[in-house]
Amino acid sequence: MSAVSDRLPVFPWDKLEPYKATAAAHPDGIVDLSVGTPVDPVPELIQKALVAAADSPGYPTVWGTPELRDALTGWVERRLDARDVTHRHVLPVVGSKELVAWLPTQLGLGPGDKVAYPRLAYPTYEVGARLARAEHVVYDDPTELDPAGLKLLWLNSPSNPTGRVLTVEELTRTVAWAREHGILVFSDECYIELGWEADPVSVLHPDVCGGSYEGIVSVHSLSKRSNLAGYRAAFLAGDPAVLGELLAIRKHGGMMTSAPTQAAVVAALGDDTHVREQRERYAARRTALRDALLDHGFRIEHSEASLYLWATRDESCWSTVARLAELGILVAPGDFYGEAGERFVRVALTASDERVAAAVERLRR
Repeated sequence: MSAVSDRLPVFPWDKLEPYKATAAAHPDGIVDLSVGTPVDPVPELIQKALVAAADSPGYPTVWGTPELRDALTGWVERRLDARDVTHRHVLPVVGSKELVAWLPTQLGLGPGDKVAYPRLAYPTYEVGARLARAEHVVYDDPTELDPAGLKLLWLNSPSNPTGRVLTVEELTRTVAWAREHGILVFSDECYIELGWEADPVSVLHPDVCGGSYEGIVSVHSLSKRSNLAGYRAAFLAGDPAVLGELLAIRKHGGMMTSAPTQAAVVAALGDDTHVREQRERYAARRTALRDALLDHGFRIEHSEASLYLWATRDESCWSTVARLAELGILVAPGDFYGEAGERFVRVALTASDERVAAAVERLRR
């Protein structure tokens, strides 16, 4: 019997290990700008909510507590300008990566079905298709895809890795096209609160969806906006028919967000102050790194949102990775995100102020 892992590509981050070793040998230590994992503290009010719910001996529910669903619907209406959002329109998940990887399987997709995602994209979209034995296709403009057999269309705005933001017109045209062809749209909007030179808009905005959530679901995460990557806290919002089916499947699979994490999410979504403070930290790091990279001879494309700078020296991404590793700086090679990224690197903003300052100094020597 063939192992499931045989369907999957080589885990990309393993390829970076030799360069990580080079960077770590720098006399002043490594500046790791590769993975994009948060380094700042979890806000105190969220920690307190987690601790207060620590005595949770019973099983949590897959759908979450009523308080959690109230927090999710309230945030979706307040932050995304969505209308008439009820508990049936939301569903907590155990981190967004779990959802992305297993969604095609949970939707019942398989051989003969197609999953589409951007040409430059988060690698787990492909992994999800492979796990389900579905075909995966990439696009520059989704409305130019052949709709035959296409069952799931991934959008990603703001983009990981490029930071590109889709316009209202692009989103509206794509949603209309997908509905015309009966294609389910999942929009990965995990960086929607981190717009710098653009204001990202959700597919749930009435200007995009026309006030109907039919055939569309948005994906949101608290990993970056609230530093909760270690909590595995994310959620879906959109078409209640789709979410109802996923809820039924996930109940059987025991895909439950822990009770303390649910309480922490309620606290996180009810407070905007910590989000503004974290944005300010990232904005300052972004300015410092962007200026230093430009001074070092890089060109930066897109990057108008999210937690990354999409940068190039017009050479192989691995040459750039090696060059920066010698300076003690580790970045992600662009080909991790597709062949179209082979001359770019992704530079994360998720390092401490002290480490960012060290990177800036090294780039300007």
